[in-house]
Amino acid sequence: MGLLEWGLLLVLSLLWGGSFFFSKVALAELPPFTVVLGRVAIAAMALYVYLRATGRTIPGSGEAWRVFFGMGLINNLIPFSLIFWGQTAIASGLASILNATTPIFAILVAHLLTTDEKMTPQKIAGVLLGVLGVGVLMSSSAFSGDGPPLWALLACLGAALSYGFAGTFGRRFRRMGISPAVGAFGQTTASTVMMLPLVVLVDAPWTMAAPHAVTIGALLALALISTALAYIIYFHLLSVGGATNSSLVTLLIPVSAILLGSLILGERLSANHFLGMALIALGLLSIDGRVFAILRRAPAM
Repeated sequence: MGLLEWGLLLVLSLLWGGSFFFSKVALAELPPFTVVLGRVAIAAMALYVYLRATGRTIPGSGEAWRVFFGMGLINNLIPFSLIFWGQTAIASGLASILNATTPIFAILVAHLLTTDEKMTPQKIAGVLLGVLGVGVLMSSSAFSGDGPPLWALLACLGAALSYGFAGTFGRRFRRMGISPAVGAFGQTTASTVMMLPLVVLVDAPWTMAAPHAVTIGALLALALISTALAYIIYFHLLSVGGATNSSLVTLLIPVSAILLGSLILGERLSANHFLGMALIALGLLSIDGRVFAILRRAPAM
């Protein structure tokens, strides 16, 4: 990757880290399901405009839309709902740290459900470090009454697990010849269709007070900047730098989320949260081989 791509990687980490900040602001007035609907519906419209402007073809086959609905369920509806529900009780920075466990769950799911992505020693080491990091993160809730609610932490971990399944399920997009941008539009559109009845039945939006301008602005930023624009940048990085380099964004997202939460929302994380984040980051580096490569290049003492 060139200097432009590394700059875009940093921008992407800010956009996705900002999603935790924007959703936290929106959740102050809107219930989780409504925020999810706003995010996917507005993003789907923006991605539709992008696809039309770039001359992309949107598949119309039943098979493609079955995959879109499946991906929309496990890559958008379930994880977004769980993260936003969890964020009603925990800091946005902590939610982003828990979300960083997604590659760890993805490896476990791929090992169980695929034949070509089995465990290796370095992956096992990374998973163990990640599990240890999660244990440290949740220690204050499990062993004392003054930590974040355990249900909120488990909700965010459930979202990461759902993303892990989505990583394996989404491989069929490539087999079907569906480009990532088209896949993003399809799954956000399908998510919108599935979210509508949930919002109507659960949130009854017509009974809610009109949100303030700050809330509307946060929801628009969440959909347009942290979803639609972020997808477009990510697809470019994926095509230029490959999956390994693009995956570095996972390590950077909590940094921007924690900074935004701390500087603007006044959130504070405890020492065990930062220690847990460090262990998870080390686990992710171990999974893609960077730690072992550095150790192999290090001069003998």
